[in-house]
Amino acid sequence: MTRIIPLALVAFVLALSGCEADPDAPDLILVGGKVVTVDPSLPEAEAVAVRGSRIEAVGSSEEIRALAGPATEVVELDGRLVIPGFIEGHGHFQRLGHAQTILDLTRVTTWDEMVEMVAEAAAAAEPGTWINGRGWHQERWVPAPPDAIEGVPPHDALSAVSPNNPVHLVHASGHASFANARAMELSGIDRDTPDPAGGTIVKGPDGEPTGLLRETAQRIVHAVHDAELEGRTTAEVEAEFRQHIELAGVEALRHGVTTFRDAGSSFAELDLYRRAAADGILPVRLYPMVRRETNEAMERQLAEYRTTGEEYDHFLVIRSIKRQMDGALGAHGAWLLEPYADLAGSVGLVLEEPDDIRRTAELALEFDYQLNTHAIGDRANRETLDLYEEILGAAGAIDADHRWSVEHAQHLHPDDIPRFSELNVIASMQGIHGTSDGPWVLARLGEERARSGAYMWRDLLDSGAVICNGTDAPVEPLSPIASFHASITREMTSGDTFFPDQAMDRMEALESYTSACAYASFMEGLIGTITPGKYADLVVLDRDILTVSPDEVAGAQVDFTIVHGEIRHRR
Repeated sequence: MTRIIPLALVAFVLALSGCEADPDAPDLILVGGKVVTVDPSLPEAEAVAVRGSRIEAVGSSEEIRALAGPATEVVELDGRLVIPGFIEGHGHFQRLGHAQTILDLTRVTTWDEMVEMVAEAAAAAEPGTWINGRGWHQERWVPAPPDAIEGVPPHDALSAVSPNNPVHLVHASGHASFANARAMELSGIDRDTPDPAGGTIVKGPDGEPTGLLRETAQRIVHAVHDAELEGRTTAEVEAEFRQHIELAGVEALRHGVTTFRDAGSSFAELDLYRRAAADGILPVRLYPMVRRETNEAMERQLAEYRTTGEEYDHFLVIRSIKRQMDGALGAHGAWLLEPYADLAGSVGLVLEEPDDIRRTAELALEFDYQLNTHAIGDRANRETLDLYEEILGAAGAIDADHRWSVEHAQHLHPDDIPRFSELNVIASMQGIHGTSDGPWVLARLGEERARSGAYMWRDLLDSGAVICNGTDAPVEPLSPIASFHASITREMTSGDTFFPDQAMDRMEALESYTSACAYASFMEGLIGTITPGKYADLVVLDRDILTVSPDEVAGAQVDFTIVHGEIRHRR
């Protein structure tokens, strides 16, 4: 991350040289480009002036150049595109940083390749040390393993190369994982272990666990691993957390993300974020959602944690809660109205009981928190919308400014699509999921259900719903450009398109990554458009993604990322 020279130092040097800085001049100007403001009052301009942390002026290059003083930093755009900073609508900030410290399995294309990576890690590790990884997906393995059970082979080969190390490898979706024999032994998982509520310990024809753990079954292994970490000091825990913040921040800034909606942090993690914000070390703005807390704990503590961010210069806003109705489609955990086309007899899993979520909804209203509920399958989406309608309707609050959301909203029954707009519910969706999942969605749902209900961006927008875009990083790479490209093309890696009639147009896609997510975060008066008075959170791209060919969009690069008026990334 490259920083500009502190302005106080610039002013001091200029004073010594006899050239006084103009206190009324901008600190930074961007001139000679195309500025797409996403503000209908002035849709396009050529230049932007920044003073302190705020946008001071937007206009022609001639007008903005005239404002410059001797200490003003001038960025010559040479025709490049300036847009509002991207807002990641749904991701996992600390996990994004943590993912960079473990095995990266996102590019693994065969089961044997994953076994080989574990073998290399085990050879270099001390006996007993945990080997963790993330990012594998059985649908990417070509050819499919011949001995697969529900898509994944038994653990034997993996366990053979890591007999002395517990291994836990999380699925790309985060909704399943794979454990070796040692990890299952430490966790007490054997043929007699029952499935936990909301999860599955997949077993072979012989009744032995294969190593595949679906949804809440992962928590059995997580609990053992976490118990081994309990001996760490408070300082060690915070140091690791701040390392993850730093790593995630570098990744965010490199991709032009200036605000990150973090989909789930406990109160203990929020304490760490609050200290980081107070110390001024958060690299981007964070909008974390309260997660993994009981209703009893939230009833006691929601009032204490709520902040609209003024004391942190709006680098930390805490006013939302996340709950989870079901799992993921890829792991057969999404809750469906009808059974899976490729797993007869299963309609998925309920991860958190609707009655428990109903109580959370009541608390959200009581303490003025936004409620964001993970729902992927059509049954989960219907249950969520029904619950919202019940709670908000009983309180006479359907038309109030609650901005509750459905996180993902990937598979909808056609009857439920207009309900988002009718109930004023935000669809927090991830464009990249549509094209990443596209190659196997038909296998899960069948042709007709996929056509009429999968990733229905066009129908939702046409019905009047608000879509806040994102990537779900580290489930997908944190690339707004890739998700923008997917949103406008629906093009999969094969070159085929996934029901392209549901694509967004380019301005809709840009709005979904800027002004819509600002609205979803109650921050539309502060960020999301390039408007004088708002925070100077800006991105400079090397090409105009609103006009170049779709292929050229995919190759767009972030040249500058500006947060709070400071250039925090230069390519």
